[in-house]
Amino acid sequence: MDGNITRNLYTDVEQLCKIRPFRNFYNVGSLDRAAEYIISQFEDLEITVQTYNVNSRKYSNIIASYNTEKEERVIVGAHYDVAGDTPGADDNASGVAGILQIGRFLKLYRPKLKHRVDLVAYTLEEPPFFGTDKMGSYIHAKTLYKEKAKIKVMLSLEMIGYFSDEPDSQQFPLPFFKFFYPDKGNFIGVVGKMGQKKITKRVEELIKKGSSIPVYSINAPVFLLGVDFSDHRNFWKFGYNAVMITDTAFYRNPNYHRRTDTIGTLDFERMSEVVKGIYNVVLNI
Repeated sequence: MDGNITRNLYTDVEQLCKIRPFRNFYNVGSLDRAAEYIISQFEDLEITVQTYNVNSRKYSNIIASYNTEKEERVIVGAHYDVAGDTPGADDNASGVAGILQIGRFLKLYRPKLKHRVDLVAYTLEEPPFFGTDKMGSYIHAKTLYKEKAKIKVMLSLEMIGYFSDEPDSQQFPLPFFKFFYPDKGNFIGVVGKMGQKKITKRVEELIKKGSSIPVYSINAPVFLLGVDFSDHRNFWKFGYNAVMITDTAFYRNPNYHRRTDTIGTLDFERMSEVVKGIYNVVLNI
């Protein structure tokens, strides 16, 4: 089974990264091809395509739902667009591959859950729309808020495939962090904001129980560089519990927002452990 997970993740990242022109906001056709691939992999799940217009162009969030008769939701999201002309293997084909594999787990095991699961592939997370109300996750979160949806937690998968065992391969936003976290980039991070420590620690615990990957969490002010650098930020805006699950992006990965963010730089064995851990969160949160 583990071998299948690794192969699945590799195939998903490969399929997204080979799309040309690159799947940025300008190349809507490429984003549409990425969306078509994502939909094709969400077998036996209820699919909703949430479309909206920006500058006369149509963009789409892809929502795959399981156990829809339940009211309370767990949302797992990842953005499928890239920054500029980059392949975006880690950022963020890795996260998309993660939600696709969780969808396969749900199809295979058909778990009996007390909550609904929504797996969401978001558009327009990257610049120039990052931090604006044009982000796909903002559109989604605002819609849920208007519908008075009950959300247990939103998990944002933001770069989950780059790891290093080299000393000093892990950097931090503030120097004193090195006293609390490893200097090797061989772990996965769970990032929450101040006031949401309980849910952040619970997610950390469940990833640890479901996988062999080392896991560390932090609750930090949103002004700390990187803490709100993904789709979870928009769920915070509407008062929902949300965390980012990440390999820490530019604090570790030198290929961040560069042409060198290619599939060959990812560690699919460790990435598969991350995904197994996240699936355990989905089951037990």
